[in-house]
Amino acid sequence: MTRRGGQEAGDGEPFTAPAAQRNHYSYAHYADPEVADGFHELRFGGPIGGYLLDTQARWLAAAVRPEPGRRILDVGTGSGRAAIAFAAAGASVVGLDYSREMLRVGRDRAGQRGVRLGLGVADAHHLPIASAGVDATVCLRLLMHVIDWPAVVAELCRVTRWRVVVDFPALASAAAVESVTRRVAAAVGRRGEPYRVIAERDMVAAFSAQGFRLVGTERQFVLPIALHKRINSLAFTTRVEGVLRSLGLLRLFGSPVAMVFER
Repeated sequence: MTRRGGQEAGDGEPFTAPAAQRNHYSYAHYADPEVADGFHELRFGGPIGGYLLDTQARWLAAAVRPEPGRRILDVGTGSGRAAIAFAAAGASVVGLDYSREMLRVGRDRAGQRGVRLGLGVADAHHLPIASAGVDATVCLRLLMHVIDWPAVVAELCRVTRWRVVVDFPALASAAAVESVTRRVAAAVGRRGEPYRVIAERDMVAAFSAQGFRLVGTERQFVLPIALHKRINSLAFTTRVEGVLRSLGLLRLFGSPVAMVFER
């Protein structure tokens, strides 16, 4: 996995976003050490977080098939959850993130697992990887936050020889309501993550423009994840989501949506 120009990913000076962009919450929020330290527990702590992590790990492994010799890039690696799992399976893995604090957490977690992987600072809009420099790329829970998500999609496709996996909150889901409330809160000066939701057809169109076709889709929950975490009962989550799935509601309103694209 190399930079444009031949340097290994993570070496040299990373791309630095312009000052105006660095004020965007997608840069500023995750630069906070307290946010970084609490990120993994907030997202994946407790029975619901663990269930989410386990189910995600299974479909990710099926999508990118981590094995010795396979080169995998994790863009927006955060606490390294996907990158660590891929490296533990024997793949050659690089995880990139703009937040040095998140990378610090990722390095600590990789060390605790005894896993070797490359971690480096980079902006998803300007990846320090050669064209077709990796076999597969994953980008989880990032397109909802970045400034220009189609530009990031173009970069993910540029660096990838085979498959790209992304996930995002769907336009046709309960996440759309939360997105609106968060954006309103941000407009009146409240701190937070005013993320976007994305229509599936728009995501397919963005990848199609780069020569990639959709080969797989996974939807995770019908009810908001925040609600499941508030109830904090794995039995409730599996039972209720199972009923909603049997009624066909997961296919219509499930979110986040994970999509696998292939060149």
